[in-house]
Amino acid sequence: MTKFLNAFVRDESGAAAAEYVLILAIIGTGIAAGAIALGDAIGTALQSAATVIGGYTYG
Repeated sequence: MTKFLNAFVRDESGAAAAEYVLILAIIGTGIAAGAIALGDAIGTALQSAATVIGGYTYG
């Protein structure tokens, strides 16, 4: 039983997995923030284009 506990305490594979999860969470947050900013920029550009097209008079 003591050998098992010593091996369990020395095992660092769980720490590595937690680090990977933390890195993925940070990257995922960055991607989500970038997607939101890009979506806002595209929406603004399309709205601006619609305003220009809507204000165009023919003839």
